[in-house]
Amino acid sequence: MPNDTRKYLAGDSIDSQRSTGNSSMNPPLTITLAYTGASGMPYGIRLLEMLLASGNRVYLLYSQVAQIVAQQEMQLALPSRAKEVEELFSRRFNAAAGQLRVFGREEWFAPVASGSNPADAMVVCPCTMGTLAAIAAGLSQNLIERAADVMLKENRKLILVPRETPFSVIHLENMLKLARSGAVILPANPGFYHHPETVQDVVDFVVARILDHLGVAHTLLPRWGEES
Repeated sequence: MPNDTRKYLAGDSIDSQRSTGNSSMNPPLTITLAYTGASGMPYGIRLLEMLLASGNRVYLLYSQVAQIVAQQEMQLALPSRAKEVEELFSRRFNAAAGQLRVFGREEWFAPVASGSNPADAMVVCPCTMGTLAAIAAGLSQNLIERAADVMLKENRKLILVPRETPFSVIHLENMLKLARSGAVILPANPGFYHHPETVQDVVDFVVARILDHLGVAHTLLPRWGEES
């Protein structure tokens, strides 16, 4: 395994030379980002890095199982206390004061819990089939599910990034139901036409597509038809 791949999976911040700031054409957004217990935590961590690097404000939510996945896939210990996670990522990604806020699973007074103060968009990355099913059913049994429900009812952008294979009929029906309700179903399916050389390149392909749907400028990979 190449050295840069090992460093990335260990949770080190990727070099900043590939990130880009928000231009005047792309004013900063407030994005809710949720980590659940599906495989694919490198996508979620890289997405957080890019959102903060481009000057956006991020509300971060995470499930208990996401803590297990972060440790398993990236040797990254996510503390149970939201404030400690906020301090961890703020230091790691050099976030400005107040740019990153992290909320606990039952923190019902968080802004994301109410349609009176919704974020501009929300991404669940990675998204388990259980979380996807709960959102499709409108259960709102924890803050992640409630925040997603708010996005749908307020007609804000909701992007779900499942990392599962194969999909059952139940999975497909839930995704269809959510797509019809306005959500974007963006499976973590990387392409290979950009000739990736590292795990980082594969991760960046999926993260780039998420950023595109959020309207966040980036230079993670060349556009189709453009020279690299």
